[in-house]
Amino acid sequence: MMGCASSIHISDRVNHSEDSQNCSHPGHIKPQSTLTEVQFGPMKLYEDQLQVLLVFAKDDAQSNSFCWACERAGFRCNVSRTPEAALESFQEKNHDLIIIDHRHSRCFDAEALCRSIRGISCSHNTVIVAVVKRPDREEATVMPLISAGFNRRYVENPNMMSCYNELLQLHHGEIRAQIKLRACNAVFTALEQSQEAIEISSEDHIIQYVNPAYECIMGYQREELLKENTEVPKSEKNKPDLLENISSCIRRGKEWQGVYYAKKKNGDSVQQNVKMTPVVGQGGKIRHCVSVTRPLNDHNKTEKCCERVQAESQTDIQQFSKHKDRRKGSLDVRSTTSRGSDGSSQRRHSSMARIHSMTIEAPITKVINIINAAQESSPMPVAEALDRVLEILRTTELYSPQLGTKEEDPHTNDLVGGLMTDGLRRSSGNEYILATKQLHHIPGHLTTPLSLSDIPPCIAQTMENEESWDFDIFNLESATVKRPLSYLGLKIFSRFGVCEFLSCPETTLRSWLQIIEANYHSSNSYHNSTHAADVLHATAYFLCKDRVKQSLDPIDEVAALIAAAVHDVDHPGRTNSFLCNAGSELAVLYNDTAVLESHHAALAFQITTRDDKCNIFKNMERNEYRTLRQAVIDMVLATEMTKHFEHVNKFVNSINKPLAALEENGDSSDEDSVQNILTAPENRILVKRMLIKCADISNPCRPLELCIEWAGRISEEYFAQTDEEKQQGLPVVMPVFDRNTCSIPKSQISFIDYFITDMFDAWDAFADLPNLMQHLDNNFRYWKSLDEKKLHSLRPPPE
Repeated sequence: MMGCASSIHISDRVNHSEDSQNCSHPGHIKPQSTLTEVQFGPMKLYEDQLQVLLVFAKDDAQSNSFCWACERAGFRCNVSRTPEAALESFQEKNHDLIIIDHRHSRCFDAEALCRSIRGISCSHNTVIVAVVKRPDREEATVMPLISAGFNRRYVENPNMMSCYNELLQLHHGEIRAQIKLRACNAVFTALEQSQEAIEISSEDHIIQYVNPAYECIMGYQREELLKENTEVPKSEKNKPDLLENISSCIRRGKEWQGVYYAKKKNGDSVQQNVKMTPVVGQGGKIRHCVSVTRPLNDHNKTEKCCERVQAESQTDIQQFSKHKDRRKGSLDVRSTTSRGSDGSSQRRHSSMARIHSMTIEAPITKVINIINAAQESSPMPVAEALDRVLEILRTTELYSPQLGTKEEDPHTNDLVGGLMTDGLRRSSGNEYILATKQLHHIPGHLTTPLSLSDIPPCIAQTMENEESWDFDIFNLESATVKRPLSYLGLKIFSRFGVCEFLSCPETTLRSWLQIIEANYHSSNSYHNSTHAADVLHATAYFLCKDRVKQSLDPIDEVAALIAAAVHDVDHPGRTNSFLCNAGSELAVLYNDTAVLESHHAALAFQITTRDDKCNIFKNMERNEYRTLRQAVIDMVLATEMTKHFEHVNKFVNSINKPLAALEENGDSSDEDSVQNILTAPENRILVKRMLIKCADISNPCRPLELCIEWAGRISEEYFAQTDEEKQQGLPVVMPVFDRNTCSIPKSQISFIDYFITDMFDAWDAFADLPNLMQHLDNNFRYWKSLDEKKLHSLRPPPE
């Protein structure tokens, strides 16, 4: 029986046991160490002098004969009298052959010793022989010996020539086979270090080995492929006749080389240059196929171009190598060649030269040039990894995680389809017209603005705890007869000194709040002025957090409060996808891009500036007004969900991670470093975007009763949209929001999992919001408990 093909080399230790001795007989000259050449296929091996360990409790004719045979054969020989001495000697010398006396069990347990030796990692390629008694009766099975780890047995025979012949047979048989197997370690090391992807499969196409380069290119881990009988992944892009041609060549023992599509773990097909070689094994049959692959890459850049790119990129490499997220949206004009006539070619060359000389090269172009330059001088696995990077950069959806299939998670897919896309274009003549095309004016019964001191006691009492996160906006909605924004806005804007900052009278602010609220649709179950007031409340709450106050200036705070108040003004209660599918006037006006958010921002400034009575910006200095206006617009547009993951990822990478790095390095007390991160202009923009985004969809972080109410309201609005889509024959954007079949708990679980958790983890890490995270955890468990009971409703049935 042969040992395992892999071995671990253990360095020799200079430690001689008292119970081990060298075998030597008078009259024999101790042989000198010599190297014997051994051929192993195309590989030349050199065999050193064999080392033999004899384990006999006492000298007898048998042990003496083996000692004589070892000297006759030119082998080094050691003798050990005890199992302890044998183990110590083996660990020191790593013998090629061990012969253990199995005849006298009272001296020591030979099988236990063999198991102990096999427990040493370097014993895999050692041949172990048991010397057994000559059987008195019938022959016994050798299975107990094999189970203990012996390779073979030797029936006692003290004849010297018999022992000598046994050693010769062992040397040229099992020992030499083990030496060849041990040499396979060098072959596998070469395979592991190869820059080309190597795969070995069985005749049944079951993968038996892949090297690290294969893992890197294909995306699999070796353990994934080997733990089960995994077939070689096949791409649907390969034509059947190509596959048959390959199989035919392999069956006939011929090598095949050509272009072949392989299937990566992520499902992508990659075109590869493949060489497949059949290998003959047991029974003279083809037992393995070795595939050496290299993806087809576009490295057709001239040497001169490469040198120029490298020279230009040298100063940029350190700056860009830190960043992980990049996008490939630019053409590398330096790799473009002309195929026109001489004249057009010359013209083309001139144009390219002018383009290249421009000083407005986009950062992404520099990134791509750096990657291309790095590929030229990189090892193959790195070059392949950079190819994958460039492949990812070709998409514009850099920040959106990949979803499972529609069948795996219909709720999340529908939410993403409804909130993060702009719908399907329709060529129908039916256009969806917003019900409220005219701007609302202040209702007659509200024409006399209230002063903060004139607020009715019942409303004032409702707003007493408005600085608390657990503030109940629905109580205020009832007390104000669905006009919470005017009252709450008046109090919050007063608390933050907005009138003083804008240099506007309180009457102007009150008029502005009322006209903005009048342009919210009270008929919407969710996107109404109560939602605006709720977002305003959350925004004010976040603005009071220390880290936020450290980061933002007064103008940022005022911009955030204004943006929160107007962020959904004139919302029709339908998603962007619906408006685009319906061909609405707004979708046409804003080219199907951020339709509602663009409308909210534009209308807010239109309402504000058309009448001096409510123009809160009238007395601002021009440049300050432009700065404030830009900040408000940017924050309102940030509430559009198609850029959700982009905003979150930028916040994490630009703010969370640098701050965490300072803490890890013990520099968190370095106020200057922290302040530099918090107040960098680009980071202040990210903070404001993140702040209003979290305020806008903070419902799952509210106390449970408020969370349940908001869940019911948004579900009703989506139900109404689905009803209208069916009535008008429009594409149904979110099919799971069918009022007859929808599971509200499932929709909330999906929303929290996909949109909320990561965003609020990042915001909590920045602003320190343990109470919100506790509510989020409680609410998630609540929806989970309903879902586990197969309930579709907002609440469990009464007991």
